Amino acid sequence: MPVILGIESSCDDTSAAICVDGVMLSNVIANQTIHAAYGGVVPELASRVHQQNIIPAVQQALVNAKVSKNDIDAVAFTRGPGLLGSLLVGVSFAKAFALAQNLPLIEVNHMQAHVLAHFIDEPKPRFPFLCLTVSGGHTQIVLVKSYFDMEIVGQTTDDAAGEAMDKTSKILGLPYPGGPLIDKHARLGNPDAFKFPEPNIPDLNFSFSGLKTSILYFIRDNVAADPDFLQNRMNDICASVEKRIVTILLNKLKKAALLYGIKDVALAGGVSANTGLRQGLTDMGQQMGWNCFIPAFQYCTDNAAMIAIAGYHKYLNNDFVGQNVAPLARMPFS
Repeated sequence: MPVILGIESSCDDTSAAICVDGVMLSNVIANQTIHAAYGGVVPELASRVHQQNIIPAVQQALVNAKVSKNDIDAVAFTRGPGLLGSLLVGVSFAKAFALAQNLPLIEVNHMQAHVLAHFIDEPKPRFPFLCLTVSGGHTQIVLVKSYFDMEIVGQTTDDAAGEAMDKTSKILGLPYPGGPLIDKHARLGNPDAFKFPEPNIPDLNFSFSGLKTSILYFIRDNVAADPDFLQNRMNDICASVEKRIVTILLNKLKKAALLYGIKDVALAGGVSANTGLRQGLTDMGQQMGWNCFIPAFQYCTDNAAMIAIAGYHKYLNNDFVGQNVAPLARMPFS
């Protein structure tokens, strides 16, 4: 029964996890609050805090799993994509730990790991399935044929969905991180209060830059007419923006499911924690007769459990890398 240590440090969350024979025994995530003062992730600060958090996170993961460092059979780590300084901390730790313990190294693509998070818990999707992967930096529809045979069939041509939410929250004057706050306000608002455009993008691709611009002008014009507009209508604005982002995502996912004739449909990435998106997929799944797979909240945002489960399947496939491996800020998907 292979014991895999997973390491994740691609952005601003330091995480370590222990997976034993495909069963997750621990998943420790150390969040960084320092970026709130700057309204976004500061790469240099992120890498410095990773250096502070990486050893305590790994130690806590071992304690929670009730295993020792001598029980580990392999070290899986995020090689990319992500912030280079942040990745460097996780990759360096993984290499040093593996060298000291004489263990094999397993590189993991962060975006593939988000998809494979669906194999941590039951129920698990059947191949082939479609996965809508939505985060602050990526928006993709992935055709998943096997654990490591994945094809991006649709993606954003500009901003990611999570980026659109974060930038909208800035326009609205909400503190960072804004995504969860938009979610919170949207639960109290009327999603049909305001109408925002849906871009006409060909094939299965997305675009959110035009939506972001329309929101900016909408807020500017209404605040000019009524200085209290944001204060009085915050809930309705957030609900309406969320609805449009969700419909853009789900309409393309529906188109992909019909095109490929697939009934198993999954959601992944940080934005998959959004209540409106989770409910929207559930509702569409009931209408379309899909089997829908939505990860637990702890596996939506960046976490080492998804790295460990990806590493586990690579371990079974004897897919290892050497000590000369280096992080990749822009790592190819396949």
